[in-house]
Amino acid sequence: MLVVVAGAVGLAGAAGLAGAAHGADISGAGATFPYPVYSKWADAYRQKTGIGLNYQSIGSGGGIKQIKAKTVTFGASDMPLKPEELQEAGLVQFPMIIGGVVPVVNVKGVQSGQLVLDGATVAAIYL
Repeated sequence: MLVVVAGAVGLAGAAGLAGAAHGADISGAGATFPYPVYSKWADAYRQKTGIGLNYQSIGSGGGIKQIKAKTVTFGASDMPLKPEELQEAGLVQFPMIIGGVVPVVNVKGVQSGQLVLDGATVAAIYL
């Protein structure tokens, strides 16, 4: 079985994270893929520290726009930003989670097991 790996990249501005250290709630926006994990982490973090986390799963593009506009503490994207974009916006990025995405097809006339996609083909589909 071939598994394509998808991940979420955290994007943060150094100044934005400083507010969280002083007890203010943390806000984030971006990719929908990591939302279930962020939600669990947020609950555990609130119980431990009393600091809340509000994450809006609005899509990677929306998260990038919001972190660049500095309307959220952090953004999440399935695709990393280029180094020049990070430098221009004063952001740092790092991997947050990783998961598998399995392609499933329903092609008329093709029986189960007949269609085999090699790594190069699957990569071309997603990239």
